[in-house]
Amino acid sequence: MMTFPTQAVVLAGGQGSRLRPYTDDRPKPMVEIPGTGTPIIGHQLAWLAAEGVTDAVVSCGHLAEVLQEWLDSSELPLRVTTVVEKEPLGRGGGLKYAAARLPEPERPWYATNGDIWTRFSLREMAAFHAERDATATLALARPRIPWGAVETDEFGHVLDFIESPPSPYLINAGVYVFSSEFAGLLPDRGDHERTTFPRLARERRLAGFPLPQGAYWRAIDTAKDLTEAAKELATAAR
Repeated sequence: MMTFPTQAVVLAGGQGSRLRPYTDDRPKPMVEIPGTGTPIIGHQLAWLAAEGVTDAVVSCGHLAEVLQEWLDSSELPLRVTTVVEKEPLGRGGGLKYAAARLPEPERPWYATNGDIWTRFSLREMAAFHAERDATATLALARPRIPWGAVETDEFGHVLDFIESPPSPYLINAGVYVFSSEFAGLLPDRGDHERTTFPRLARERRLAGFPLPQGAYWRAIDTAKDLTEAAKELATAAR
C-alpha cells in the first residue's frame, strides 16, 4: 500500500524585490493575501497539513526574524522547524541545507517555493511520482499570458482578440515530490535547476505532473498578483 510523504521543505528566503513596498519590512512569504488576514506561508502550511504533512522545514533568508516571529506566535497545523543560511547557498544548496533537517531523511518529501499559492491534491502527485519510480517530480502549471492575444488567419486577417489566454507552454509550478536519494544529488551551493534537474531529465528520472484541470495556482511575484489573488478569492467565495 502506498504511504504518502508527511514531511516538506518550504523555501521562504526570497527578497521579493518586485513586491516592494510590501517586502520592505517582511520577507515575501509573509506578505498577506488581501482580505484573508493570513500571509502566503500561512495558506501554504494549512494546505500542506490538509494534505497529510506533519513536519515542515522552513528555509528563511531575507528578514528571517520576521518570519520566525510569526511562526512562533501562530497556532500552526503542523510542526515547523526553521533554518537560516549563514551565507547564500543558491537555490540547490539552500534546498540541501533545509532537507538535512527533515525528521525522516530516508523517506520521500515535498518541497514548495514560498511564494506559491495553490490548491490541488499532493497525494495524487505523490502517487504519480511513485508510479513512474521518479527521483524527482515537479508540478507543471499552464499560466495565463498577461497580455491579450490576437488570432489571425493565413492571409493576415485578424479573426479574434483573446484576453489573457493560457500559455501554450507548461512551466515549473514550484511544487515538488522528491525521493529520499534526491537530497544527495543536490549541489552544496548553486542552482539545482541547472545541474541536478537536467541530469535527472537525461536519465529519465525526472517526472512532470500537470496540475489537474481547474486547480488553483498563482505565483505571487508582484503587487498585481496580490490584487488578482484577492479578486479570485472573492469570486470563489460567492
